Amino acid sequence: MHTIRSGSARAVLRVLLLLATVLGPATAPPAAHASSAAAPFKILALYSGTYDAAHIDFDKEANVWFPQQAAANGFTYTASTNWDLLANGGVNAYQVVLFLDDLPQTAAQRAGFETYMRGGGAWMGFHVSAFTTDAASWSWYHNQFLGSGNFVSNTWGPTAVTLKVEDRTHAATKNLPATFGSSVSEWYSWSNDLRQNPDIKILASIDPSSFPVGTDPDQSWYSGYYPILWTNTKYRMLYANFGHNAMNYTTNTRLSSTFASETQNRFLLDGLNWLGGGDTSTPPTDDPISETAWYSVRNDSNGTCVDARAAATANGTAIQQYTCNGTAAQQYQFRSTDSGYLRITARGNPQQAVDVVDRSTAENAPLQLWSYSGGTNQQWQPVRESSGRYHFVARHSGRCLTAATAATDGVQLTQRTCDGSAAQGFRLTVAP
Repeated sequence: MHTIRSGSARAVLRVLLLLATVLGPATAPPAAHASSAAAPFKILALYSGTYDAAHIDFDKEANVWFPQQAAANGFTYTASTNWDLLANGGVNAYQVVLFLDDLPQTAAQRAGFETYMRGGGAWMGFHVSAFTTDAASWSWYHNQFLGSGNFVSNTWGPTAVTLKVEDRTHAATKNLPATFGSSVSEWYSWSNDLRQNPDIKILASIDPSSFPVGTDPDQSWYSGYYPILWTNTKYRMLYANFGHNAMNYTTNTRLSSTFASETQNRFLLDGLNWLGGGDTSTPPTDDPISETAWYSVRNDSNGTCVDARAAATANGTAIQQYTCNGTAAQQYQFRSTDSGYLRITARGNPQQAVDVVDRSTAENAPLQLWSYSGGTNQQWQPVRESSGRYHFVARHSGRCLTAATAATDGVQLTQRTCDGSAAQGFRLTVAP
């Protein structure tokens, strides 16, 4: 547990909190406690760390990842297992509170949290923070605030899914693509249909392309509608259904990371910025690269398309330039890895990725398809230029994916020192 400095609330704040408790929630999300977009905000993360190795492991990950992000993203992070900070007013020293693996259990803790939220506090909850089979025991939280009601079912084992972003007008989702790949998690479903609740705005749900979800046939979802990210418009709050790592329960060894999806991490950081009183600007007009669409990749210099030679997908297949023809050999998908990098997968076999031969860092090293193994020579950073085209930077070498100057079919693509030339610029077009 990290040390926490408690502070007393100002007298005015006490009066406002009392009035808010009497009058009920406001009709619009109030500003977080004493926050401003310019000033750093303080986050308090509450957790128990006592149940299920997967939840405990998520706590450990979160309590490393969030502090690493803090300075660069305008917040400070304090983690504690003392849930009584909700009951004794200690939470009022923080602009945002997180529930990592649990929820308040005592009447005093619950009353304190409700007062905090009605008085303008901000909250983000993960996975188990919504779990209950007795929603009536704290109806304000489960039926009104979260809106989800009782837990109904879960998927097993933990898997990644494709998430469909349903609302890109919200500050937490404005920088997300239309669809993206989540990190691995166990997923919950609920008794209440959130779509019928006028106070709930669903931000993302499981895309039907993900079915079946789960690895156990008896605990998998094969169809249906499953919201994953949402907000209640009467409060400054966000709920995320992820937060359960895949585990080897025999050895308590982590098999996945909740923070493996760079796009999902973007939601977390943008969401925290909004909760802390930061940016609420409108979303960009240009969509980022979708992680579920297939694209043709056309070179801006010679007009040819990136192509798998002879439409092959075997290890060692040359990645070449060829006259654009719309075939599957010229269609690729861009899937995030971490830290802004992605792998470029072939439509003929999505397990095959664009790879720099022999992990070479040399100038003019050729490109090929190879079974994806997480190698840094198989990961590329997409950099969008003002013209709308992209150049792609190899993670292991810092060199750029490059075509030939002339429109000659069959020339193998290479990596070369990034120079901003059209030979290194590519335009993406969604394929049918």
